[in-house]
Amino acid sequence: MNHKHFLQFRDFGADEFEYLFARTRVIKDRFKRYEKHHPLVDRTLVMIFEKASTRTRLSFEAGMQQLGGAAIYLNTRDSQLGRGEPVEDAAQVISRMCDIVMIRTFEQEIIERFAAHSRVPVINGLTNEYHPCQILADIFTFIEHRGPIAGRTVTWIGDSNNVCNTWLQAAELLDFNVHVSTPPGYEVEPERAGLFGTDHFEEFSDPIEACRGADLVTTDVWTSMGFEAENDERRKAFADWCVDADMMRVARPDALFMHCLPAHRGEEVTAEVIDGPQSVVWDEAENRLHAQKALMEYLLLGRLER
Repeated sequence: MNHKHFLQFRDFGADEFEYLFARTRVIKDRFKRYEKHHPLVDRTLVMIFEKASTRTRLSFEAGMQQLGGAAIYLNTRDSQLGRGEPVEDAAQVISRMCDIVMIRTFEQEIIERFAAHSRVPVINGLTNEYHPCQILADIFTFIEHRGPIAGRTVTWIGDSNNVCNTWLQAAELLDFNVHVSTPPGYEVEPERAGLFGTDHFEEFSDPIEACRGADLVTTDVWTSMGFEAENDERRKAFADWCVDADMMRVARPDALFMHCLPAHRGEEVTAEVIDGPQSVVWDEAENRLHAQKALMEYLLLGRLER
């Protein structure tokens, strides 16, 4: 069947992202004006969660309803997926009963196997390796505040996790640069990140130097879901990688700060920064809703002119 999936950022081309960013702006504007926009009437989204979430569930469920469709929540603990049903069999059944599927799970392999046997588009709501919907919203937020991201510098401070990996993929596709600073032992793994080259990113041992001249400074929690056993060890290792006022001072004067949330003030970022004037974390969080509406609309209907 002829349909696309969004399993990692590089599944789309630069022209598709240009369309999605423009479409997100249109959809958000309609939302702010309380204008009905129901292109997905009678369409159903199934949301499969193996990892818990606030923002992912709310943004997809509310988003599908705002587009005129319906959303169904499935937790693997409460379904046959949590009782040993093969992923391939679940994909065959679930995709015959809905129009689009979003999955938030652990290994990327799980979502790849599901998509390979799905009759409908599949969206990655987060895996250990990638978080493409987050970066779709983050880049739209940057464009909304500062214009095109091409040629700009994004600084990532902290763990080289799924969000970091997706920033690196986005940089290759959309022609911007990523500075990454992690503690020793937590560096970027290019193969795990799915990179074709290293032309668009540079690693720094000193987080201050990584932030110098940046247009955007961004971070995430030190311990991602599934790695809780490493929490104490990570707190010690990451102690010097807390985004603070000193880091923001060496960035560009109009630099933005982002965090995909939830945040731990005093750990990966100070309250002064996340609650300060350069922070756009609340716009960033809201834009998950609008960017994902544009994404679902595109996967189901293709490009629309209005």
